Amino acid sequence: MSSFVSPDQVRDRFSQSMSAMYKTEVPQYGALLELVAQINQATLDAQPALRQSLTEAGELHRLDVERHGAIRLGTPEELATMRRIFRVMGMFPVGYYDLSVAGVPVHATAFRPVSDEALRLNPFRVFTSLLRLELIADAGLRAQARDILAKRRIFTDEALALTARFESEGGLSEAQADAFVREVTETFRWHSEATVSLDTYRQLHAAHRLVADVVSFKGPHINHLTPRTLDIDAAQAEMPRRGLAAKDVVEGPPRRRHPILLRQTSFKALEETIVFTQGGDAGSHTARFGEIEQRGMALTRKGRALYDQLLAQVRSMEGAGSAAADYGQRLAAAFADFPDEPEVLLDQALAFFRHHVADEAGFAARAASGAPFDLAALRRDGIVGARPIVYEDFLPVSAAGIFQSNLGGEEQKSYAANAAQAAFEQALGAPVADEIALYEASQAASVEALRVRYAELAGADAGAR
Repeated sequence: MSSFVSPDQVRDRFSQSMSAMYKTEVPQYGALLELVAQINQATLDAQPALRQSLTEAGELHRLDVERHGAIRLGTPEELATMRRIFRVMGMFPVGYYDLSVAGVPVHATAFRPVSDEALRLNPFRVFTSLLRLELIADAGLRAQARDILAKRRIFTDEALALTARFESEGGLSEAQADAFVREVTETFRWHSEATVSLDTYRQLHAAHRLVADVVSFKGPHINHLTPRTLDIDAAQAEMPRRGLAAKDVVEGPPRRRHPILLRQTSFKALEETIVFTQGGDAGSHTARFGEIEQRGMALTRKGRALYDQLLAQVRSMEGAGSAAADYGQRLAAAFADFPDEPEVLLDQALAFFRHHVADEAGFAARAASGAPFDLAALRRDGIVGARPIVYEDFLPVSAAGIFQSNLGGEEQKSYAANAAQAAFEQALGAPVADEIALYEASQAASVEALRVRYAELAGADAGAR
């Protein structure tokens, strides 16, 4: 029996450590957790069918522990090392996100668990961006930023040593896992002392606020931790009543009876006092904010194409106004063309589902009858059911919208993409997984499990005869 702590357990401990740290650093985060917990409880009380569905899918537990964080890295070396560190926690790079679609000079991936079992235990994710220095127009400032970043060390020696031990020995002991969590948490801690002068900070800030955030500090402070709500519109309405300055627009698809993909909102970034080098000049910096998300079902490639088409229609209507209420109306009108019934989404192959036996006796009887395995017939007769697969990933336009709203921007209107996935993967030292392929595999595995069980039951009955 292995004495190593499983990567899933390390991830769970790290998620708890990050949440405790962030609650201390950003008291409003605690208020956000209370708000979400109350809304989730009220939603579950009002919708017993939803509670039953989450329970049957084994996903009710994850609501209380589910978080996603976000960090911004400065160099390829930092990104490659971060990949190794997240590997210790059973987290892998999934998806490529080009945030230059909204003029934000980064591209990103999401480190997360990938197996269904690991996601049920704790689906902790970290949206990890890499600064794209080549998008800084001023060559002199670009070179200065590169020099500043080359000198910093964002990981502790012990964190690196424990990562190497995991790689060489295949795991960490209890004591080593606890030390690893403690040491890696230090990388994400906030530092109110900048590593640059006030003058340099202002130059970086003028290039882009996010450039200043990445280059001016000792490390990639976590800039938000996001709990998952079951009703983001209720959360959006409640935030101002609790003194949290919510952004005007909920990013992502409109409200639906059966949510799809991801909806996100946030409260505005905190203005925090910073001490700069060279004379101890004081100033302020905004980077860390509170975010809430609501996750819906994962869409197939066909479904994503329809989603992207409808969203593009909304965002191309420049003359229609950009106020939050108007944007919401345009969004809802456009998405009237997106089916809102799970059965239709499944039949039209617009969303992913896991199939399960809904009628045990009926399933056994059908197998014993000698009838061939026919998924459509089993579904039609209510013998097999299908539950939507939760979307575990992110939306580039929504992520950019959250970034911009906390960097002084409004609803984004510029979409000149500047994707560089090959360069990102070279910096990462590995390819990123195709998130849609992961959902395809999960759906296919659920069907194959039914097929195997059906064959076993048919065989057992034939043997008995």
